[in-house]
Amino acid sequence: MALLRDRPSQRSGVREAPSLRPGLLLAAFGLALAVAVHRLLPAVPMLTAAVVLGVLAAHLPVLRRTVRESGRPGLSCAGRRLMRAGIVLLGLQLGLDDVAGLGWATVAMTVVVVMATLSGTWWLARRLGLPGDQPLLIAAGYAICGASAIGAVGEARGSDERDAATSVALVTLCGTLAIAVLPLLHGPLGLGDAEFGRWVGASVHDVGQVVATAQTAGDAALGQAVLVKLMRVALLAPLVAAVALSARRRSRAAGGADGPDGSGRKRAPLVPLFVVGFLAAVTLRSTGLLPGEVLEGAHTGQELLLAAALFGLGSAVDLPSLARTGARTALLGLCAWLVVAGVSYAGVLLVTR
Repeated sequence: MALLRDRPSQRSGVREAPSLRPGLLLAAFGLALAVAVHRLLPAVPMLTAAVVLGVLAAHLPVLRRTVRESGRPGLSCAGRRLMRAGIVLLGLQLGLDDVAGLGWATVAMTVVVVMATLSGTWWLARRLGLPGDQPLLIAAGYAICGASAIGAVGEARGSDERDAATSVALVTLCGTLAIAVLPLLHGPLGLGDAEFGRWVGASVHDVGQVVATAQTAGDAALGQAVLVKLMRVALLAPLVAAVALSARRRSRAAGGADGPDGSGRKRAPLVPLFVVGFLAAVTLRSTGLLPGEVLEGAHTGQELLLAAALFGLGSAVDLPSLARTGARTALLGLCAWLVVAGVSYAGVLLVTR
């Protein structure tokens, strides 16, 4: 009888889908630890803590096997789907009136900084021979908004999870170093508080890292930094749309869903759904209909979702593989940081003086 009961599944060849529960539980545990670290050490952004904890979980002997085997499906799901939800909520931080309040000169400066950083970092990464989609992902992380941009661009392009994880690790490390280095340059570079804030907003990668860096110069610097940073975040939507269009053309040329080989591979959407959600959130914020309590709750939810997603991405980092490209990766990180810091500093001086 047991043999008869087993036959249908053997004939159909259907394999049970791997359970997401172990990985999602690990992501929730990592999120709780990241929250605790941030509360104990407020200078450490929650998102930075989440990435570091994910990397540690993947390499601790007691957790390594769970993370890489039974936990991998759920952690990968967290890295993709929770990242999308967090990016949608990120749109509620940006209103069109905020962009207008910056002035068109600052908006233009921000666009130039993003384009120069994106193209310069991508070109340098290609010359250094970084594999896969790492050149594009690292460039997007430096130019737009750190790990969130890497997740969004990686989704649109269908990038390998290891490329995304390595890119997140590099960009997070360099953004964390900026928290310590940039405040030391405030006085020597001759920047006023508002100018320092704009420089931080234009050059530091992640929103949490921007806040941690700019708050050292007071409320005026913090306000300017957040506005400029959110302007960079707004450029995420056109970048992802361009990447998705490129991926669609590449798939078609390779004989994808539309191609002659009939392979049936899923075609990349022109504008991913989470980007549409991001733009809708920006529009909703711009109406002024949402009360402050709702916006505050959305901000908290966004940070929690992104932290859980970044724990999942961090757990995919393989330090031995990263070490094999260590010299090239470190050189890229330093050069890209100099590019974004230098171009944004010149732009701030040009606009404000």
